[in-house]
Amino acid sequence: MRKCGFSALIIFLSILTFFSYTEKILASSGYGWGFKKNTEHKIPDIGEYKEILDEFGSYYADDSGEKVLYVTFDNGYEQGYTDEVLDVLQKENVPSAFFLTGHYVKSQPDLVKRMVDEGHIIGNHSYHHPDFTIVSKETMKKELETLEQAVADVSTQKELKYLRPPKGVFNKKTLKWSNELGYIHIFWSLAFTDWNTSEQKGWKYAYENIMKQIHPGAVILLHTVSSDNAQALDKLITELKKQGYTFKSLDHLVLKNMLPAPIYGY
Repeated sequence: MRKCGFSALIIFLSILTFFSYTEKILASSGYGWGFKKNTEHKIPDIGEYKEILDEFGSYYADDSGEKVLYVTFDNGYEQGYTDEVLDVLQKENVPSAFFLTGHYVKSQPDLVKRMVDEGHIIGNHSYHHPDFTIVSKETMKKELETLEQAVADVSTQKELKYLRPPKGVFNKKTLKWSNELGYIHIFWSLAFTDWNTSEQKGWKYAYENIMKQIHPGAVILLHTVSSDNAQALDKLITELKKQGYTFKSLDHLVLKNMLPAPIYGY
């Protein structure tokens, strides 16, 4: 009997080791989004990622040369600055995209409704913010559908079409799955450390970081938990407009790549 018990223990440990090993393989199969920053006001180089994104119709910047900018925010929780951000966007008539998690939608339905009512796009950042590269397609599907339904329950936006992967982690499999589920991945070409609420450094920090990296076609990633961003946003938009930039929605970016210029009219 003890021998059988020992054998069963060995089998159990072997299975546990196998699944632990498999999990490590899956975890190491994802790419963490990143790029080489520059201060020459050019689209940053993303190396081998460019070919992968092109293969699956994903975006990180507008390479048309048009002096246009796309403002996007990732919202996982609320820190009290989103109303201020929305006030500035409304005053300056700047469209934006807010990539939301389930926690944000559940805890801030009025803000989600306001985003939609004022013409902004709600993007899918998943319901629970998991690493999609280590879950099944069914789990990914459920994450996206649950978030979409949550947004539909509190606003007039009934469908979501843009996806920003949690933690910026992706691979060919997750890009393929998102396409099959009706989503387009949106990454970014301009970002800085703005999410640490305990290390805010004043509006000039946000302003200078963005102005150093700004380039035609930038997809800008910001977080509304940042007091720096909230205080800098009005000044940034005013200065960038003076420099000849215009602000467009993600729909503009995608449609002009899908439709011939004479039809879309850009």
